[in-house]
Amino acid sequence: MFFGLFAGVDQAKAEAALNVNADGAIMVDGETGKVLYEKNADSPLGVASMTKMMTEYLLLDAVKHGKVKWDQEYTVSDLVYKISQPTGLSNVPLRLGEKYNVRELYEAMAIYSANGTTIALAEVIAGSETNFVKMMNQKAKKLGLKNSKFVNSTGLNNQDYHGEQPQGTGAEEENVMSPRDVATLAFHIINDFPDVLKTASTPMKVFREGTTDRIVMKNWNWMLPSLVYGYQGMDGLKTGTTDFAGYCFTGTASRDGKRYITVVQNAKDISGKNDGYKARFGETKKMLDYAFSNYTKEELVPKHYQVKGHKTLPVIKGKDDQVKIYTKSAINMIIQNGEKKNYQPVLVLDKKKINKDGELTAPIKKGETVGYLTIKPKNGEKVSFLTAEGQQKVQVNVVAAQDVERANWFVLMMRGIGHFFGDVWHGISTTVKGWF
Repeated sequence: MFFGLFAGVDQAKAEAALNVNADGAIMVDGETGKVLYEKNADSPLGVASMTKMMTEYLLLDAVKHGKVKWDQEYTVSDLVYKISQPTGLSNVPLRLGEKYNVRELYEAMAIYSANGTTIALAEVIAGSETNFVKMMNQKAKKLGLKNSKFVNSTGLNNQDYHGEQPQGTGAEEENVMSPRDVATLAFHIINDFPDVLKTASTPMKVFREGTTDRIVMKNWNWMLPSLVYGYQGMDGLKTGTTDFAGYCFTGTASRDGKRYITVVQNAKDISGKNDGYKARFGETKKMLDYAFSNYTKEELVPKHYQVKGHKTLPVIKGKDDQVKIYTKSAINMIIQNGEKKNYQPVLVLDKKKINKDGELTAPIKKGETVGYLTIKPKNGEKVSFLTAEGQQKVQVNVVAAQDVERANWFVLMMRGIGHFFGDVWHGISTTVKGWF
């Protein structure tokens, strides 16, 4: 599900300029969730370890609400021990019966994509991975992820569980998400829990320093500035790779007050071959380079803006017969360079505040909301946002600029008499004109 305004001129230009080599891709503004580019954005595709973003979200939410603490200890279960041992999977070695705290399990998951620690966190939060998968799908529904299905917390193929996968899921199943859903999840994580980027941007960390289980965890996001495909401003978010999903990456980078989120699923090189790490990072770089070069954050509507022809509203039962109205704040939005002139304001008055004749009723307080203002492109095409909340960031309240007190009973009575005789005189004059 996506939320539309009115224009897709930006997307059309991006699609003409970009030919992202992946089964699915999307690029959005990190602040509003405005969609700037998309390819097969609503097709459910493999996500592999990008699944862990949902595990991260549920963990950070549990910590926020005091249900889980960072220093809380966890004792390794049989399943977690078994999953954490294979060197062919992303892992840190966990000892059966050993205790680990939540923070170190989280860092191993977020930095090194460790699968055993991910299941451990699922057990911490929900008691079992089976219960946790139910939570994942419930949260997906709440976040508006319409083309996603979770069967485990890690993104592994269920076959890797060797018959011990979450109950109610099949051995051949894998998690799937559409590019739009992946971007929506990433958008929620970095906006709801911005500290996630502090961990996601850690290029290297040592797990269990000073023990025989010591392991250097190098971040799989090789686009972090100090790593192989370093990119200025890159600070997240999650890679993923399986035979089913191919090479996937959800990236986010920030420069000069602008943040973008990109997603590629089953990325390939220019010849259409899946050449691994280079493809997913190369296609991500292509999108980010385009975004930082071709988009700018513009003030489309200033604070206290008045719409031409609607600078005031009529008022009844007040000491004044009209009131000035203006926007409470400014509207800023990421748009293509040079496109500011192609947007226009749209005023929407609150029908609960005005009568059938479009009049407000006194008393009116300065700052009282009488409607809202949004913007739309003059060409009438369509622009979309990942969430309703994001779309509301390009919508501002329109308020009364001054107080209008209610007139006293005598003034209202005299006005009523004046209106009465005015109506009588109008009726007489109309009748008289009819005689001639």
